[in-house]
Formats: sequence, structure tokens, C-alpha cells
Amino acid sequence: MSALDQGDDTRDGADLRRFAQRADLLVAAVQELSLARDLAEIQRIVRTTARALTGSDGTTFVLNDGGLYCYYADEDAIAPLWKGLKFPQETCISGWVMRNRQAVIVPDIYADPRIPHDAYRPTFVKSLTMVPIRTLDPIGAIGAYWADTHVPTSADLQLLQALADSTSVAMENLRVQGELERRVIERTEELTRANSAIRALSVTDELTGLTNRRGFYTVCERAMAHIRRVMLVYLDVDGLKRVNDLHGHAAGDDMLTGFAAVLRVALPEANVLARLGGDEFCAALFDPVASAEDMRRRLAAALDVFNAAATRPYRLSFSLGIVEAEGGDAGMLDSLLQQADELMYREKNARRVAN
Repeated sequence: MSALDQGDDTRDGADLRRFAQRADLLVAAVQELSLARDLAEIQRIVRTTARALTGSDGTTFVLNDGGLYCYYADEDAIAPLWKGLKFPQETCISGWVMRNRQAVIVPDIYADPRIPHDAYRPTFVKSLTMVPIRTLDPIGAIGAYWADTHVPTSADLQLLQALADSTSVAMENLRVQGELERRVIERTEELTRANSAIRALSVTDELTGLTNRRGFYTVCERAMAHIRRVMLVYLDVDGLKRVNDLHGHAAGDDMLTGFAAVLRVALPEANVLARLGGDEFCAALFDPVASAEDMRRRLAAALDVFNAAATRPYRLSFSLGIVEAEGGDAGMLDSLLQQADELMYREKNARRVAN
């Protein structure tokens, strides 16, 4: 074998070893890309791997911005290039690559009319190659740049395109993952709203919108252990059965919702306003400031305003009993309700006797 043949064999062996090393770099990058969870991580992997694969002086990661612009999202270079800038696709080489869906090699940028020379003059670039990220419908491009005149080999171009193809898969996976996460978040929010609505319905009186008996007990029993004093205002709407019998249940329902409105106006500071059932209502005030007499006066004033506001087939009135007690014992709630109920009935019976 001649010395010339031996030299050729040595070069071929060196080229094979170099290709094998770069192939290993590509395999490692593909594995990293498969684990990337955001675009910044994908950009980091691509810019560093592209430079190592091509032996270039700089690389850029370009995104297709709405089919109109090229956005230079990231770079790894010996001097600044165009990171963070946008260019119209019809005026730059990355736009040409994306629109034509093919790679390009430019040995001398100043001899190629597709290159915007003014944008390149402040840079070190003399030669470049660029490949599309996804050839079918490009979502970006990867560029490699050299400070001296350089023509990459076909192997260089194949490796760079393989990196770009793997990048497109990683970006699509990222998009799908983001869509799935968005749907999970939306579904979770829907379920949370539904559960909140269900919980609200389970403790809300459907007719008046006040708390129901279950909700009243739930709130009060939890609060009793932490408050100093509690005031219960127990109320009964007078004449509900008679209104139902004479004017129908629609009028009776109107009577109950009207009374709920009176309670809201008269007792805005109440911690719980509840319809316990039928014509019975109760307001609970934790550590109240107002006195029982204040409660009576305010309820009477709100009732007068309600009765004077419109013509109805009934006149709203009520009986009430008010009890106050020390807090600290949730077990005393039933006893307090019974005391307030008894006081309310005494008042109702006294009014019947008087009439």
C-alpha cells in the first residue's frame, strides 16, 4: 500500500471517529429533548448541541412567529447575533428556509441575494447553513454560522437536520402536554365550582336563599367553641297558613321571601340568617354588639318599610324570641333554640289573647 493510500485510510478513519462522536452527541440530545418540560430547556439543548455538531462559531434558534415573522429566540455564539429580534420572513434567510421547507448552505453571505446584508455586517458571520424545524409545516429553524468561509459536509447537514426533526417532536410534545395540563386545570376548576355549588345547595334554603337548618347547625356548632357570647333571634311568620289557604301557595312563598328580605335589611351583621323550616327563621349573632331591644326596633322598622312599599294580599308580621348566652359549648345550641322558641310562642300567645 502506498503512502498516499495510507493517508487516505487515516483520514477516512478520523472522519468515521468524528462522525461517531457527533452521532453520540445527537443521541444524547434526543434523549434530553424527550425529557424537556419547557421551551427554554429545548432551546438550551438545541443551541449547544447544534454548535457542537457543526463545529460552528455560533448557532441560532428561530421560531416561526405567526407565519409572518422570524423570531430569533435564542443563540450560542462567539459574539452577539440577533437574539430577541424579529424580522419579516420575506427579508431573511430563516424565513426563506421555513417558506421553502428546505435546508440552505451559504458559503459567502455577501454573494447571496437572500441574505439581508445590513443585518449581518455588525456580526462575525461569513458563512452559514440553516435547516427547518419540521419540513412539512415548519415551526422554526436552526442556523449555524462561521466567521470564516466554510462549507459544511453532507454529514454535518444530515446531523443538523436530524436535531431539528427531534426538536420538532419535542416542541409538539410540549404543546400537547400544555394542552393536556390546560384541560386538566379547566376540568379541575369546573369540578371545584360544581362541588362548591353542591355544598352551597346542601346548606341553602332553595326558596329564600338563606341558610337552611343543616347549614345553621353546621356554622353555629363550629363557632360556639370559639366565641364569647351568642345571641339567637328566633322568629315565626304570622298567618302563613291563612295566606296559603286564602291566596294560594305562591302568595305564601312571596310572604316567606319577603320576610327573608326584611331580615337581611334589619340584621346585616348577623353571622347566620336561616330558615329553619316552614315559617320559622333564626338569626345567630356571634359576640353581638347590639342589644336585644336594638334587634326588636330594627326588625320592626324594616317590617314597616316592607309593608308600606307595595300592595299585597297580606300584611307581614312576626313573633320573636331572643336569648343570649356565653359561648364555648356547641352542645348547648339545641337548648338555646328551645328557649328562644318558647319565648317566641309566649309572645305569639300573648298577642292572641290581647286581640
